[in-house]
Amino acid sequence: MSEPRAMIVALTGGVAAGKSAVARRFETLGVHVHDADIAAREVIEPGTPGLAAVIDTFGAGVLDASGRLDRRAMRQRVFADPAARQMLEAIIHPLVREWLHEHALAERGPYGLLAIPLLAENIAHYRWVDRVLLVDAPETMQLARLMSRDGIDETLARRMLVQQASRAERLALADDVITNDGDEAALDAAVAELHQRYLALAATA
Repeated sequence: MSEPRAMIVALTGGVAAGKSAVARRFETLGVHVHDADIAAREVIEPGTPGLAAVIDTFGAGVLDASGRLDRRAMRQRVFADPAARQMLEAIIHPLVREWLHEHALAERGPYGLLAIPLLAENIAHYRWVDRVLLVDAPETMQLARLMSRDGIDETLARRMLVQQASRAERLALADDVITNDGDEAALDAAVAELHQRYLALAATA
């Protein structure tokens, strides 16, 4: 008889909403967090089919001196060229989804988290998750955090925000919401409460 599958919660939120801060708190409670950003790096490591596909599409000039993808140069290229961005995403996104699915299937805790920043934009590919947890913050707060974190001006910060799904679209998907509009320490109680809820849900699944 096979073991029951762990409950899988997709953790998402807009840029600079506080997803990483929430994820860290779940990790301190012993919950495994499988991160799409880590997956996106791993699937294009040297020697992977992912990196080979990027080289086939964009040429060997996308590599740095160590043979890895020159991420900074690639970011600048795709930011300036929507067609190039679409080509890169067409290579990486399916590999990231496969990586996340494999890690979800291998999860042996009562439940696990998948940190997926662009969940709303790709929800059709993630209908198999059990719940969606949204870290929400007012747009004005996202802008201020983003400008401070990345050292960018408001024009660029707003451009980054509008490239993502709207706050309303993310809220419509969410089963659970953590509002991160104050001191980061306030997240402790919210995460602890959700952890207990998820343990109870996983036990009855």
